[in-house]
Amino acid sequence: MPVFCAALGCNNRRSVDSKSRGVTFHKFPSELKLRRVWEVSVRRVPFVATNSSKLCSEHFKPEDFDRTGQTVRLREGVTPSVFNFPSRGRKDHSYSLPCSPNDLKARLQEALARVESLEREKINAVARERRAKKMVKSLQEDLKKKRS
Repeated sequence: MPVFCAALGCNNRRSVDSKSRGVTFHKFPSELKLRRVWEVSVRRVPFVATNSSKLCSEHFKPEDFDRTGQTVRLREGVTPSVFNFPSRGRKDHSYSLPCSPNDLKARLQEALARVESLEREKINAVARERRAKKMVKSLQEDLKKKRS
């Protein structure tokens, strides 16, 4: 049966490659309180660990392991604490609002600066259009004079 790490965003699975990198896989504890702590730590909602659920060694600190024997084991009562979670979940859409007021204020300032820049561009484009129309009109008049 294939073994995958249960942590959110972790793509480790038991393979020759993972074994050569020294990645080991560990069962969730049978003690219910500690098992629940592990389940919450993986940040997958809703997640309930089964007997086949495993976490890879990359989610534990080096001091969490007992490497005295031939088998690498976790010390009693350790909890997974090394995760590479994204700082914030994926945005649902491009117009979703940031969580913190400071981020929201910064986003508003960026939007206002963009509006101001676009207004300047519009004014410049209108002025260029006016100049082009004047130039075309004067060229048409010059052509009329040359024909007459």
